[in-house]
Amino acid sequence: MARTTLRLTTPAAKNQVRDAADYEARLDALQLRLVQIQQAAMQTQERGIIVLEGWDAAGKGGLIRRLSARLDPRFLKVIPIAAPRPDEQGRHYLYRFWQGLPLPGTITVFDRSWYGRVLVERVEKLIPPSAWKRAYDEINEFESMLVDDGIRLAKLFLHISAEEQLRRFKDRLETPHKRWKLTLSDLRNLERRGAYERAIDDMLAHCHTRDAPWDVIASDYKWWSRCRAMDRIVSVLGKGMTIAPLPADPKLARKLKALRKKIRARRK
Repeated sequence: MARTTLRLTTPAAKNQVRDAADYEARLDALQLRLVQIQQAAMQTQERGIIVLEGWDAAGKGGLIRRLSARLDPRFLKVIPIAAPRPDEQGRHYLYRFWQGLPLPGTITVFDRSWYGRVLVERVEKLIPPSAWKRAYDEINEFESMLVDDGIRLAKLFLHISAEEQLRRFKDRLETPHKRWKLTLSDLRNLERRGAYERAIDDMLAHCHTRDAPWDVIASDYKWWSRCRAMDRIVSVLGKGMTIAPLPADPKLARKLKALRKKIRARRK
């Protein structure tokens, strides 16, 4: 599988969303498009996966809330990834992700993903270097299998500057209903940002492939970031998809017509 090189870069310094009205209009249009894509996938039994990675406080949760706001929750599954459960420990690290693959006609969002193998597990030295170095090829093969099996795969990394990350941490600490989001682990990760930047650069260089490319979303500005991320998700999940509703099934039309006649006859 062909690889291309992608590197982490500083986010764009200019907010390209003009104002609140512009943001709401863009978001509304993208949410409607996602509804159309979901409905088409339900009809054709296609499957989609959205992989979300990014810095702590980069906006993954806010993006998930907005991309799922108007979708049918019965055909959407959001899987938050944390430390492996006891029943997952001792198995291959991809095991739990196989369990979460989407059923026909559904979309699965992984809030963090199998890339933890080459990010947090590498930086925190939870595994030996040989394990995370081997994981690049394992992940590429895994994603290639998914794509070859017909799954539409969107991979997004939300990137914010260290200054913006620190500002958002401060805001979380000072805002009562946001304090639960901030942990000592977040602050420790910020101290190790240099190590994480190196790990992210390696991840992008090794796992940005033709079949499963990464999109790095500049996320210092939340409005622009959400619209850009939603636009990329729509582009990947909707590529080549016929959005128009399928024509009515003639059998259903005839059956409905017959039932209407029976009901009217009963009323007489």
